[in-house]
Amino acid sequence: MQFELTREYIDEIKRVIEEKNEAEAIGLMEELHPADIAEIYDELSIDEATFLYLLLDGDTAADVLAELEEDDRDRFVKTLPAEVVAKKFIDKMDSDDAADVIGGLSDEKQEEILSHIEDIEQAGDIVDLLHYDEDTAGGLMAKELVIVNENWTVLTCLRELSRQAEDIDEIYYVYVVDDDGILKGTLSLKKMILSPTSAKIINIYQPDAMSVHTDEEDEEVAHIMEKYDLVAIPVVDSIGRLMGRITIDDVVDVIRDEAEKDYQMASGLAEDVEASDSIWLQTRARLPWLIIGLVGGIFAAMVIHKYEDAIGQIPAMAIFIPLITAMAGNVGVQSSAIIVQGIANNSLGFESVFSRIMRELGGAVINGLTCSALLFICNYFYSGEFTLTIAVSVALFSVIIFAAIAGTLIPLMLNKAKIDPALATGPFITTLNDIVGIFIYFGISVYFFNLL
Repeated sequence: MQFELTREYIDEIKRVIEEKNEAEAIGLMEELHPADIAEIYDELSIDEATFLYLLLDGDTAADVLAELEEDDRDRFVKTLPAEVVAKKFIDKMDSDDAADVIGGLSDEKQEEILSHIEDIEQAGDIVDLLHYDEDTAGGLMAKELVIVNENWTVLTCLRELSRQAEDIDEIYYVYVVDDDGILKGTLSLKKMILSPTSAKIINIYQPDAMSVHTDEEDEEVAHIMEKYDLVAIPVVDSIGRLMGRITIDDVVDVIRDEAEKDYQMASGLAEDVEASDSIWLQTRARLPWLIIGLVGGIFAAMVIHKYEDAIGQIPAMAIFIPLITAMAGNVGVQSSAIIVQGIANNSLGFESVFSRIMRELGGAVINGLTCSALLFICNYFYSGEFTLTIAVSVALFSVIIFAAIAGTLIPLMLNKAKIDPALATGPFITTLNDIVGIFIYFGISVYFFNLL
């Protein structure tokens, strides 16, 4: 049954910790999934979390540590002795999780933890992974996988499979290599079991396994695995040697992190922040976009000031300023969101920039005509100023057309310049459309009042 964290449960666990009642604390957590325990730790102080953590058995403790948010995990590990981290946690972890745990620590702390790992092969695997950038396939991969040689017989493979599987939680594929460690393909467990024990692997394996290089960006790895419905993918170096594997759980984390980053960027946050972060960190993340919005607002005010005399003569013009800015912002964000999404999932295809703009322009014309017609009808029956009715309707249509084009073109230009196009969907494009939208509105209105 799914666990639901409540205030009553947190109060109870805090009481047990304060009383140092280890038996009751273990009882409260024994039926919980590691992810649920990690959720509890978010509500506790470092000292309270440490008390609970040291009560967990090795496997559960390792799983909980892997589930913690990176910042919380780093703060927590820094409070523990290196020997405890190595023997209670790292020894029970897959190499990729272990590298994640100690990757955010100082070099001195890393070396101290590694020196307490008795399994030299495991320590070597972790050291290898620490050399890769965390945003690459090398930084995502784990070294634990089942490898067989193409020259082995099925009987030898079965023996090796039994031996190697001891250190692996999930076996998705058996990877086939040659004498130099070059990845040759994958071996189906079903085919291996059904084949004669004397059969050679080279005659039954599936060649040309899909793989990624160690320096491949994590987003591209996630796209490949999502596109081809893979639960695991091998990682090779520049000459094709098998280095490790990436499993679907690591890719899900990448997809989630990228979605959060893009959402925050589109919302006007300059860096990754959590609700529990300090006021200073949250302020630092928000302030740059707020300043951009402030500057945009000043420019918009300057445009309004330029047409102050026209507003003085026709005060009703001011009524429609919020409508124009709102519609400009909405249309721009809608258009840019579609393009940004297409860039993110590589679904834009081979259409030229002109074709995409024309496609968006077609939709903008329909939307603009519909909204302008509705506004015209409303003003025609409820406004006594026919000239203003025409001017506002034409201005709204023009603003929608501009906003749609800007919303399409800007993210494409940012992507071309190697800048995250998610920047286009937030305050940036909203502010730009506000300024231009107001300018278009007053320009058209003044023209119509002078003409009619």
